[in-house]
Amino acid sequence: MMRTVTAKQLKQNTGAIIKMVRAGEKLMLTYRGKPVAIIQPAGESSIKTRTLDSDEAWMDIEAALAKSEPRFKNWKEATTWIRDRN
Repeated sequence: MMRTVTAKQLKQNTGAIIKMVRAGEKLMLTYRGKPVAIIQPAGESSIKTRTLDSDEAWMDIEAALAKSEPRFKNWKEATTWIRDRN
């Protein structure tokens, strides 16, 4: 059975929790009694990651921006929208 750790416990005992995970233990992280994440050793992750160099990363960012429509025409419109929200 997987041990449960609350967000408060994680905040107060980060070092001890990291030691448990480094020792191979999987932990269920909860927030206000509801599961939000599983903390597990990095080698067991089912998530595939890849590291990009800075040029590749900027190309990905620029490609994503090129596919999107700007929400505002200019910075003044964005500033007005922000101020009117409050």
